[in-house]
Amino acid sequence: MPVITLHYDDLEDLIGADREAIIKRIPMIGADIERVEEDHIDIEFFPDRPDLYSVEGVARAMRGFLDIETGLPTYEVSKSDISITFDHEIGKIRPFLACAVIKDLEFTSYSIESLMNLQEDLHWGLGRNRAKVSIGVHDLDRVAPPFRYIAAEPSYEFVPLDFDTPMSMADILKKHPKGVKFAHLADKFDKYPLIIDSNENVLSFPPIINGTLTRVEDDTRNLFIEVTGTGRAVFVALNIVVTALAERGGRIESVQVCMPDDDGGYTTPDLDPAIRTISRTEAVALLGFDLSRDEIARHLQRMRFGAVPGSGSDDTIKVMVPAYRADIMHDYDIFEDIAIGYGYERIVPALPETMTIGEEHPVSRMKSALREIMVGLSFYEVMPFALTSEAVHFDRMQRPRTSATHVMHPISQEQTMLRTTILPNLLEILSLNQHRELPQQIFEVGDVIAGGHNKVHLAAVAIDPRANFSEIRSAVDTVMHERGVVYEIADSDDPAFIEGRRAEIVVGGKCAGVFGEVHPGVILNFGLDQPVIAFEMWGL
Repeated sequence: MPVITLHYDDLEDLIGADREAIIKRIPMIGADIERVEEDHIDIEFFPDRPDLYSVEGVARAMRGFLDIETGLPTYEVSKSDISITFDHEIGKIRPFLACAVIKDLEFTSYSIESLMNLQEDLHWGLGRNRAKVSIGVHDLDRVAPPFRYIAAEPSYEFVPLDFDTPMSMADILKKHPKGVKFAHLADKFDKYPLIIDSNENVLSFPPIINGTLTRVEDDTRNLFIEVTGTGRAVFVALNIVVTALAERGGRIESVQVCMPDDDGGYTTPDLDPAIRTISRTEAVALLGFDLSRDEIARHLQRMRFGAVPGSGSDDTIKVMVPAYRADIMHDYDIFEDIAIGYGYERIVPALPETMTIGEEHPVSRMKSALREIMVGLSFYEVMPFALTSEAVHFDRMQRPRTSATHVMHPISQEQTMLRTTILPNLLEILSLNQHRELPQQIFEVGDVIAGGHNKVHLAAVAIDPRANFSEIRSAVDTVMHERGVVYEIADSDDPAFIEGRRAEIVVGGKCAGVFGEVHPGVILNFGLDQPVIAFEMWGL
């Protein structure tokens, strides 16, 4: 999760409160204090609130939470004469674009640091390391609009940021530190994204690197901001950046995005709030304490929503959601903010009305027994997420895509479905720990969702230059013996394993698992370079 450095004098200036009050109350909006230093405080914010990845966003939220300035923040967007033309070829490469102009800024060391950190944190949080969203910030006074967003040949040359001489786009991907780091986002295409001005000066090569011409300096006063990506998250990212800069006194101006082939276009940014209507009865039922419509509206206003109770005996509250809130996808998200605005510390704990004596669930006893066996075999337990993606779960495993439970509104390409097996998660963990010494042996006892039902699976993997079929067969034998389960083995056709070095676990005539040596193609798909053995079993 991103850790934001907040300098006291800058923060006190933006909020209008003293540091003691800020430090005391800031954890209650959903943050963890990492450290308190003499001149600054480091705060870790949850990934679902990218609008808090800057001192300006934190100050805006805290002004409401401290009742200094409540209600929906409003930002005026003036119309500019600046446009950017969207080349038709770019639609196959990086098809989403949002832009804005910010005028009359007066940068300080604090505000420049905040802008750069916000840009990088959004690349991580919303952008999935630039794959989904990348942000370019440019000194507008050094270029000549109108702009063009084109697909350029790899041989196209310009001077990239932090270099003094021109480089071709192909060379940037091989020699520039940023190019090497993010080459995988661009090198699969025949042409690369490029934003240029009317004199063919390069602003950026998204999502890789900006041109050195438009570097933002202390004396920069006017900015051109472009956000490119693969989905509509580009519009939210732009809203977060421009509203943060507006908190510093910048004036927001719109940019006309012109689509190819006279296909119309659109104007960004759009800072109109989303309108939702929530039910007081539903909110109170979920929260567990009674609030009137007026009280709910007041607590939402503290959280910087617009909120107006329905008229008469109407049970509803009209809620205006700020354009920079990327996390509001359901009424329950608003109910959570009602509780935060009310104050978690004010919620009175209550004992259940019905007293019962608990005992361990049989499934929990079974899981504990399996953990004890695996730890005895020198495996380390891990707890990966149950959310995954088709690419990881099926494609990297060389398995055909089958039915699964999908997330209706996924917030990232990495979390689109609920897992049906555990092994892909364990292989991902191995891929993230290649800097650790070998051998590595990990396992998980956890739930998968198959056929609309939760099922408990046990899976384990081991990576070692000497890993072989006999070793994993021995581990399977031990687990089944300790559980008192009689089993047989049969031929397996699981493509995740090597033919001739794989087997099914058969219990009572039914398949209850699979084990063997992982296929080299799967090993390479996860970026590994050593033999891997694995098993997964169920119905224990």
